Amino acid sequence: MNPTGQNDDVRRRHSISIVIPVYQGEITLRPLMEEIAALTDEFVTPAGHLIRIDEVLLVNDNGPDDSATVIRALADQFPFVRPVWLSRNFGQHPATLAGMASSGGDWIVTIDEDGQHNPSEIPNLLDIAMREKADVVYGRPTNAAPHGFRRNLASRVSKQLLRLASSDTDATVFQSYRLVLGEVGRSVAAYAGTGVYLDVALGWVARKVITGPIVLRAEGERPSGYSARSLFSHFWRMVLSSGTRALRMVSLLGAVVAIGGACLALYFIVASVFWHVDTPQGWPSLMVVLLLCSGAILFSLGVIAEYIGVAVKMAMGRPLYLIVSDPERGPLGRPAAFDLQPSPNQVPHATAEKSPRVGS
Repeated sequence: MNPTGQNDDVRRRHSISIVIPVYQGEITLRPLMEEIAALTDEFVTPAGHLIRIDEVLLVNDNGPDDSATVIRALADQFPFVRPVWLSRNFGQHPATLAGMASSGGDWIVTIDEDGQHNPSEIPNLLDIAMREKADVVYGRPTNAAPHGFRRNLASRVSKQLLRLASSDTDATVFQSYRLVLGEVGRSVAAYAGTGVYLDVALGWVARKVITGPIVLRAEGERPSGYSARSLFSHFWRMVLSSGTRALRMVSLLGAVVAIGGACLALYFIVASVFWHVDTPQGWPSLMVVLLLCSGAILFSLGVIAEYIGVAVKMAMGRPLYLIVSDPERGPLGRPAAFDLQPSPNQVPHATAEKSPRVGS
């Protein structure tokens, strides 16, 4: 016992809240909950941290199947299951934010409903977060995503383009399998406005964002909830949330075009006066005016877009600052509950085992 009357194991234990946005989970949810049930008793991670999954928040996003009935049945069967009911379909990221806002764990883990994310990899992600003192750990797949060639290619290309266009966002690390420090996740859920992209919003307030290796499993037997239109909308929301570097590029392009027009005017003057070069009458002045005016217009549009970008950030809820607890007194400052090499008198603790594929 410690002076506050708490058991030392309780003080050192990391509580985990799992958030699962549910759209078409009628088939895959039950096998997934049976996997997670094995992790709801206290156990020790490979690095010696004591953890327990305290709750699983199933956020019903009003999909086309009978997921709601399955969620009710799972809540009756498993005491750790907490349903969260949305009034209508809002989309994956708003549903995830709703689950984060309703969570109470030291850490929040977000996974998909389709079974491609293995819950038994949560301990490894936590060990990485503790070792690197990171607020957010994204799963980094070591195998190809089970979505098909065209969707995987489109995802990689869009993330690379966004990485180039964004000033403070590395979209290539984004994954829906995330481990997020609880107070960071709940703060983002409280601040985030309409249309915000969840991973971009996490980057606004997280001190350190890293990745950890995971293996993606085959999806459960259900149709995809994403059409080409919804995937493009998903990408476009990510673009709008990710900063103003692209807007600055418009201003830069305008400045370059205007400077090019001035240089061209200087060339025509020098060529006409000193080199006696004949040019079609009226063409030089037309080109110079066209370049100068186009550059001025593009530069002005870039400046206007910067102001619009500031307004968009405010509308999306980007905070000016975020007050957090002392990192050394929070989850990131907790020591391991046990050494990696237990003493002869210490009872060995099992780590999480690999679970069978959902839907098999």
